[in-house]
Amino acid sequence: MPKPTLTNKLANKVFIIGLPRTGTTSVSVALLEQGLTVAHQAFTKQVFMLADAVSDAPCFSDYQQLDTLFPNAKFVYLDRPLDKWLPSMQMLLSRMLVHLDKDNGRFHPIMKRSFNHCFDIWQVEDVFDDDHLTACYQRHQQQVLSYFAGRDDFITIDISVAGSFATLLQFIDLVEPDTAELPQPNFPQLNMGRNVASWDEYKHPNKISANAAGPDKRKFFDYRL
Repeated sequence: MPKPTLTNKLANKVFIIGLPRTGTTSVSVALLEQGLTVAHQAFTKQVFMLADAVSDAPCFSDYQQLDTLFPNAKFVYLDRPLDKWLPSMQMLLSRMLVHLDKDNGRFHPIMKRSFNHCFDIWQVEDVFDDDHLTACYQRHQQQVLSYFAGRDDFITIDISVAGSFATLLQFIDLVEPDTAELPQPNFPQLNMGRNVASWDEYKHPNKISANAAGPDKRKFFDYRL
């Protein structure tokens, strides 16, 4: 793969592989504030080259393939209590579903593929059903924990828990263990309530476009799930 055209701050990539509505935007903004280049969604090869950290689609569905492509990467799973995640995910899908339509939806094909892979949106009659979404969450969580079992390049955090930000910074080697003074004690609270566009509204020079073009133009990797 080509070298990035921006200097990456981290020696190794970081992939945030929690499902939507688990805090991917909050983590992405927090890492931007640490000086990293960050992409919230990535639909080209070049995005992965430019970004120190990538979150959301397709990371939550493609973590095994990314693990092969980037063998030195670190992976962060975001956990969230189901009673908080479920209504938030239902709200998100109520806004997104029309755009995730397989044939006519306006969202990027990779984004549609990722959502279908984890939530079966093209197969089930009622994607909003509590039992269906709960099963999707638990299946994804079990698959992630099983795949990364026993590895030291993986952590799971709940961003609402005190100290989780420090845990993440130490995991990706941005601070030394047991550092007393941390640059930011908590994750920013973004995409709260019915807000789903905080990343687009947040301005920062280190943001990487999900469709960044490079030597391969806007081509994605050729792997299959």
